[in-house]
Amino acid sequence: MKNHWKYVLILCLLYVIPCLPCQAHPVLLVVGDSLSAAYQIPPEDGWVSLLENKLKKTYPNIKVVNSSTVGDTTGKSLEYLPDLLNTHHPDIVILELGGNDGLRGLSVQSIRDNLSKMIELSLNAKAKVLLIGIRLPPNYGKAYTEKFYENYSQLAQQYHIALAPFLLENVALNPKLLFEDRIHPTREAQPILVDNVYPYLVPLLPANP
Repeated sequence: MKNHWKYVLILCLLYVIPCLPCQAHPVLLVVGDSLSAAYQIPPEDGWVSLLENKLKKTYPNIKVVNSSTVGDTTGKSLEYLPDLLNTHHPDIVILELGGNDGLRGLSVQSIRDNLSKMIELSLNAKAKVLLIGIRLPPNYGKAYTEKFYENYSQLAQQYHIALAPFLLENVALNPKLLFEDRIHPTREAQPILVDNVYPYLVPLLPANP
């Protein structure tokens, strides 16, 4: 009789366990520059860390890998992206790059080519992509800054990927939220950056946390 009940228990477990809701374990990879690397502030106060904390309320098992590096260009990030994809197998890749290219006056076409290759690598690795737009200061000239910014929307349309239009929306023109260089956001600005990214990220996340 005891063996009979053990057999019944095993059958119940076999039928019940597959019906239990599965918890998602998404991996989010952020590839960016100093704007995402918590420049001059504690890492835990940067927008990527704040985003992770916010996501964990719904996705407690989410893993956020921040590979952002101060000074990185699209070309430099492109070099090590394949290793990052092979190492972390991300479900979602956030690309926040181009600012340093633009500040150096690199050609808009070269920036576009590099971002295109990064998007293609990510998509080929079965990851969804969120591209984050960046604007340059106006002193770089209207023609160059407009073509630079248009890259992001054009790439998003070409590859049918998500786009967060401007990381520094509601920050870039507020000197109280920027360091003296008028480029990098302060600690107080980081929650705003999260708000600028989060709505465009949510549709990419698993439907069932």
